[in-house]
Amino acid sequence: MNVLPIVKRPWWGRAIALLALFLTLTGCTLPRVSAEERLFLPLAVELLDTYEIPKSSFEGVPVGGLSAIAYERVSDRFLVLSDDRSSEAPARFYTMAMELDRTEPAHPTISGITVERATPLHNQDGTTFAAGSIDPEGLALSPRQTVFISSEGDTSQGIPPFIQEFDRETGEWRSSLPLPQRYLPKLDEEAPSGVRNNLGFEALALDPGGTTISNGYGEPFRIFAAVEGALAQDQPTVPEAPEPLRLLHYLVSENVPALLAEHLYYLEPTPAGVLYNGLTELLVLGQGGHFLSLERTFGANGAGAKLFQLAVANATDTSSIRVFEGDLSLIQPIHKQLLLDLNTLGFPLDNLEAMTLGPRLPDGSQSLILLSDDNFSDRQTNQVLLFRITGL
Repeated sequence: MNVLPIVKRPWWGRAIALLALFLTLTGCTLPRVSAEERLFLPLAVELLDTYEIPKSSFEGVPVGGLSAIAYERVSDRFLVLSDDRSSEAPARFYTMAMELDRTEPAHPTISGITVERATPLHNQDGTTFAAGSIDPEGLALSPRQTVFISSEGDTSQGIPPFIQEFDRETGEWRSSLPLPQRYLPKLDEEAPSGVRNNLGFEALALDPGGTTISNGYGEPFRIFAAVEGALAQDQPTVPEAPEPLRLLHYLVSENVPALLAEHLYYLEPTPAGVLYNGLTELLVLGQGGHFLSLERTFGANGAGAKLFQLAVANATDTSSIRVFEGDLSLIQPIHKQLLLDLNTLGFPLDNLEAMTLGPRLPDGSQSLILLSDDNFSDRQTNQVLLFRITGL
């Protein structure tokens, strides 16, 4: 007589079998989570307050054109970039303080925002930027006490875009990040290329990575930049096709900074009646390849904005692709998930361009700040939106 061997199941095997039996008997099923959903964090945002920075001047110069913001946790201050092209005063960023009303800890509000300082930016030769030579749009605070600032340049005047590093305290020039040739504007009637006018490097974000040491350097960190609209050579030829943008991924260390990769980012389709549609900001969420992106529209019905969560995992490195043309189906773009359509908040939006994680709120949760650019116009405002973000 043959005796079958006794095979002992491991404990987890018995547990799975019991769970399967339970589900069969009760008719219950486990919730299904798609592979796409598993890419994203379980984020949620809650609007806490809106605030309008009053029209004012600082040191005799109008405070306006606020196009980028970064929070400095140690000082509990915000660095806010003006997109003034050195017309009102030399190109600059502001240091601002925000006061929160904590009367209701679960629902804090903004009680005031104060401009404390203006820091002018300096060229490599030590002078401030001449009028019209810069269009500052993106700002990121680095762990080595510097700020990286992106300029869209001015294609119509042959002024190229840049991403440069400046001293946090003095505004003195420190370094530049290399830009591939395909981003530099080329005004060729038959085959234009490079960033289009006013659609260059609007979005800039930094993943701090390590810590700073005494000589100004520490662990390498990463910089991410994206164009607001498709490069001239990348514009789709079919009107209904989504607009392909490019996101750049840099590694910055004490050695020469290096461009590690580029990725394809599809802009949302332009709604009817909208004149301007673009990606205005990026925000790094930890070091797992997750981001927030802010897309802004403007048209006959006013301004609009949408907040997305991004996952770069599995996105194709497109740095070797000179032109986005033809069939792009073999390219895996950055994954996007709508987090909030700000048009559903129930009040008029202004020209939202800036975004940062702010201070911890009284209940310990994380704040998220959005800020608009008033374009130095009396018909627009510097609008501040305070959110609570959970799921990080």
